[in-house]
Amino acid sequence: MDGRRPTLEDVAAHAGVSRALVSIVIRGAAGASDATRERVLASAAELGYRPDPRARLLARRRTRLLGTSFGAHYPFHADILEGIYLAAEPAGYDVALSAHTPSRDEHRAVESLLDYRCEALILLGPQTSELRLAQLGRRLPVVVVARPVRDRSVNVVRTDDEAGVRAAVAHLVELGHRDIVHVDGGRAPGAVERRRGYRVAMRGHGLPERIRPGGLTEEHGVAAAQTLLSGPEALPTAVVAFNDRCAVGVLDTLSRAGVSVPGDVSLVGYDDDRLSRHLNLTTVAQNAPRIAAQAVDTAVARLDGAECASHETVIPPQLTLRGTTGPPAG
Repeated sequence: MDGRRPTLEDVAAHAGVSRALVSIVIRGAAGASDATRERVLASAAELGYRPDPRARLLARRRTRLLGTSFGAHYPFHADILEGIYLAAEPAGYDVALSAHTPSRDEHRAVESLLDYRCEALILLGPQTSELRLAQLGRRLPVVVVARPVRDRSVNVVRTDDEAGVRAAVAHLVELGHRDIVHVDGGRAPGAVERRRGYRVAMRGHGLPERIRPGGLTEEHGVAAAQTLLSGPEALPTAVVAFNDRCAVGVLDTLSRAGVSVPGDVSLVGYDDDRLSRHLNLTTVAQNAPRIAAQAVDTAVARLDGAECASHETVIPPQLTLRGTTGPPAG
């Protein structure tokens, strides 16, 4: 077949029957003898022919595709994608994925999903402007994950990020820490809420705030840790990082400098992604399976014409204690 996908015409030629007769057999419709049906199915199996469900759906002007854009380098997005697949299949939908990478921006990722005629979009942690999200929301159902959006044409499923960081700070204070730094997420989705949670918690405990610039990646964590190591102020006794990737950068840099975690500095991440579990990192867990299921349920409900009770679903986080937090030294 020269590497191309076998077609109905190929099966018809191989079986020595018409294309229409092959179509009848493949669809399981009446009109073909048992002998013809066996010959057609044998030819299809020999050629490796598989019906294209999307072609049938397009003929009915439906694709039943949920388009999902995600960051290719974010472990937490991978956890959500697994849950989206698990929730979409029982609902009768398939999932089309489109990644954004350093060389492929989010706009292109979303446009590809629109080109595939996806019926709804599930956007993981988008950094697209609210205006653009609202424009998309007026074209088709859009569910934004892990970021608040004010415009009610867009549905939102997110974790209570402010509460998650408040819980992290409360845990550290209970251990005896008083000098706690927050390495923030800059302009990343959720950064405003996590920064607010840190500030509210520190003020509530009567402690001074120390916020250092950070971001989404290990490199951001490395840069923040280097600043802490080289700055005029003493090292804090604890750090709450914006996410687990950032925390990994902090952990690696402190360890290379001979700083013990948690002996000298306790460390808390955010997300509970697969890497954090491997590194035994104390973190704030987002409930990825529940987030994914809620995103799919919301998209399907919108496609079915149902009115959602609220345009936003906020899911409580859970502090997961592991090996990177302990009482301050001395």
